[in-house]
Amino acid sequence: MQQFLKGKVVLITGGSRGLGATMAETFADYGADVAISYSASVDQAEAVVEKLKSRGVRSLAIKSDQAELSSAKSLVNSVVTEFGKLDVLVNNAGITKQGTMVDDPGLDEEQYNRQWQVNVMGSIANTRASAAKLADGGRIIFIGSRLADYVPFRGVADYAGTKAALVGYSKGIARDLGPRNITVNVVQPGVMPTDMNKDVSDHLPPVETFLDMHPIRRFATLEEASEAVCFLAGPHGSYITGEVLNISGGVGI
Repeated sequence: MQQFLKGKVVLITGGSRGLGATMAETFADYGADVAISYSASVDQAEAVVEKLKSRGVRSLAIKSDQAELSSAKSLVNSVVTEFGKLDVLVNNAGITKQGTMVDDPGLDEEQYNRQWQVNVMGSIANTRASAAKLADGGRIIFIGSRLADYVPFRGVADYAGTKAALVGYSKGIARDLGPRNITVNVVQPGVMPTDMNKDVSDHLPPVETFLDMHPIRRFATLEEASEAVCFLAGPHGSYITGEVLNISGGVGI
């Protein structure tokens, strides 16, 4: 595999499992040194780090709760202290709370508000903390969701809203950081085989119905989304900024 990211330092938030872990491995395969953040499972995070080191790159896991906005500066400073720089920030960490209609009197407002705190404010805090530290020519990539602009079923208003907010924010950041040749983009996967999606599977339409919405009648793989992110982070993505890339098999077209 061509190591076109060799010498680059990448921070992936929420990198201990699911898409975050797969992205970490893909970045390592392309030669990048990778730091990941995690909020709970140190064992999972360290297992990812060991996999990355076995590929011949440097790696570090940092415990950081994205709901605590003050943790962002410490997270970024730890990466720069360990690796000497930061080239790519992947804002991947997020949570999902779905299945309740907005007019339901039983709406768990605390959990839904936490979703906004983690998905939006946490990502903003990471971006602000990273902006001055990023090398010129660096990259910021937000992991969004196809639900940000196509909502085919009920009970996801708040989750969709958090992901839509990232789109507008990313476009503003792209304008701010463009003079430094820093690109900012959003990758919007559809449903993928992750633990988070398993947790909300009861709130999704039946699998066959859901697949019928897709011209390519299957779900994305974690590797497909990871490769798209690495493309945007690599040399061939240097003139792509302020854009939204859907990795969703054509759902919603």
